[in-house]
Amino acid sequence: MAAAGVAPVRARFLATKEQFHAYLRARGEPEGRGGAEGEEEKEQEEEEEEKIEEEAGSCQGEPPAKRVKLEDLGRDGESQEDAGAEEKEPGGSREDAGAEEKEPGESREDAGAEQKEPGESREDAGAEEKEPGESREDAGAEQKEPGESREDAGAEQKEPGESREDAGAEEKEPGERREDAGAEEKEPGESREDAGAEEKEPGERREDAGAEQKEPGERRRARGQNKSRPCMKPNHYEQSRLCPSVTQGCAEKCYFGSRCRFLHDVGAYMATKPADLGSSCVLFQTFGKCIYGATCRFAQAHLGEGYQNLVNTELAKQWEGRSLVRNNLSKDLQHRLRKRKFSFRKAEEYLRGLSKPQGGGRKGGKATESSVEEQEVSNCAAPQESLGDDLQPPALAEQGEDPNADGLQRPDPTGSEEVSSIKTIGPVTDEDMIKLRSCEKRKLEIQGKLYLAPLTTCGNLPFRRICKGFGADVTCGEMAVCTNLLQGQSSEWALLKRHHTEDIFGVQLEGAFPDTMTKCAELLNQTIEVDFVDINVGCPIDLVYKKGGGCALMSRANKFEQIVRGMNSVLDVPLTVKIRTGVQEKMNVAHKIIPKIREWGAAMVTLHGRSREQRYTRSADWDYIAECARAASPMPLFGNGDILSYEDANQAMQMGVSGIMIARGALIKPWLFTEIKEQRHWDISSRERFDILKDFTNYGLEHWGSDTQGVEKTRKFLLEWLSFLCRYIPVGLLEHLPQKINERPPYYLGRDYLETLMASQNVEDWIKISELLLGPVPTNFTFLPKHKANSYR
Repeated sequence: MAAAGVAPVRARFLATKEQFHAYLRARGEPEGRGGAEGEEEKEQEEEEEEKIEEEAGSCQGEPPAKRVKLEDLGRDGESQEDAGAEEKEPGGSREDAGAEEKEPGESREDAGAEQKEPGESREDAGAEEKEPGESREDAGAEQKEPGESREDAGAEQKEPGESREDAGAEEKEPGERREDAGAEEKEPGESREDAGAEEKEPGERREDAGAEQKEPGERRRARGQNKSRPCMKPNHYEQSRLCPSVTQGCAEKCYFGSRCRFLHDVGAYMATKPADLGSSCVLFQTFGKCIYGATCRFAQAHLGEGYQNLVNTELAKQWEGRSLVRNNLSKDLQHRLRKRKFSFRKAEEYLRGLSKPQGGGRKGGKATESSVEEQEVSNCAAPQESLGDDLQPPALAEQGEDPNADGLQRPDPTGSEEVSSIKTIGPVTDEDMIKLRSCEKRKLEIQGKLYLAPLTTCGNLPFRRICKGFGADVTCGEMAVCTNLLQGQSSEWALLKRHHTEDIFGVQLEGAFPDTMTKCAELLNQTIEVDFVDINVGCPIDLVYKKGGGCALMSRANKFEQIVRGMNSVLDVPLTVKIRTGVQEKMNVAHKIIPKIREWGAAMVTLHGRSREQRYTRSADWDYIAECARAASPMPLFGNGDILSYEDANQAMQMGVSGIMIARGALIKPWLFTEIKEQRHWDISSRERFDILKDFTNYGLEHWGSDTQGVEKTRKFLLEWLSFLCRYIPVGLLEHLPQKINERPPYYLGRDYLETLMASQNVEDWIKISELLLGPVPTNFTFLPKHKANSYR
């Protein structure tokens, strides 16, 4: 019988910590499993492992001189998933995970790297100017090359169909989903890129395999985050880098001219370039061309004589004009945001209404917000009144978003008041002049669908593609901080990117004030393509909470109402809200707030069944979620918390919710969506799980690039995700089903070597798995996962 809080693994598979690590070191059977049968199984496992290494196209090198200090990982050298997700700090510093709760396992993609603009070279991607008041600390901050100026839009490399996200921007840091920051619940162990920038939660214990870290001379209070994590910059991987102009075949037009610090001699670069990782390039095989040319770590697949980059013309023509990734940030839009030249006509009109004195001499407030909506046509049955001063002529395209920018669907309706000189033929809509009535907005018809929560770090675009392949119906980008979006930060905008396979996709915003949130909603309404926008009202992080964002909005009813009404007034797509049960553990208030949210105009609410104080400890309160679902009717309510099997999903749906959101469960077993739809337990083999990791690395190389920087970004997010995947226990090893999400996996020996390796919570073993897929790690490579998990209590 398993101890309380420990997953029930069959006794014959159980092992001590010493036996477990000895087995992995020996790559064979431990003492006690001998005989001919054991030797035969050992040989089969070794043959299988050699085959895996061959398929991965990489050979394991000597271990790097320096990896992770054992004292940073806990007494047994194992890493703990992070229990508290950090949020990005509103206002431009990414210190915390932003303003939204990160889902466990998710974090901003690249904590130090800047998101690459579409068509922008990765090397130059960090050369953009820093906005006043913008901190470079974390994933939100762009990395600037010494002596480099702003990137030349023409000099940047463009991924086939998609731009290179900022490591931090695209999906938040691996392994973590941005909790409420929009729609997802924050997983213990997830946080925004800069795990070190996040404040420690008082009273929160840092659990590794149950061991607390100690600082010299004093006992360190565990907070659930790994602060001061090592952050390897791109120049740590390559001291000499090839100029982007050479890679793109226009060396004579180098933007930096005589000031260029990069190499222009391809031969000299190839002499110092690290060895290729394999003979097959996923970009060349998929698109017929690899835009990274000689810098690709799989360049032997597409380099001809004289280091000429080969092109498969027939295959390349199939992708011409197709956009694989939408919602990119154009250079023109970024410039206008940084110079504050973007027009927010609708938002400013709404905000002026809040500042007008009401009866009794008071300013703004609920009466003002209600009157704003009443002035516009309160229901579909009422006759349309005179437009009066609200009538505006169609705006010139250049006053809004750049018409050539990816993801643009319509000209900016908030631009200048000049009459358009463009002649049109055929029907013309009046959407730019008349506000849509509530019944005319697009409806969010997702009842009964499976919703993948926004996860910081791990909820990046490649991971969402994996989940879509297993049956996720609705996906949401990682939490984005509204103030950073308004400043035009590339890393923040990368979180909004959408793959063409994501048919129902939303973005999650975090903020504390109606002016920034309303303006951000209007900005996104004009410039990107989404099916809904979500507000994060569930982030429990102190740094966010103390600034009035996240869970704090649940106790700031007036500001909360102004934000919801304001955003709803400027959006043409449905607005959703993600909340927790309350702030204090035994004082639930969600049932009182949800009816108000419905009246304010939200189309749907997602409820995480824990309070801010609980974070991810104890079980989610589904009885209370059922009570709130009744209070929300007829507005849909999705429930979130502790779903790791199809039985959990069935029980949740019986509570009367409209659907379920899955966060940590998807990080631990992304095939959960298939299990729910097929109503079965999938005893997935270690080979199938390894194939999933191969798909992730291929998607990562396609998304972040196949050069050295792209390979290491992919490795980083893979390692963050592995910190969650190791918590999965194969179905065939359990005494009884199903596995519960808050049960700690014991030490056990799997049915083969690879299954045992994937069960390890040791960072060294995660790095070993990454080397099977992406080749040897760079010299002096270090990795420490973002968060530590407290969800087992």
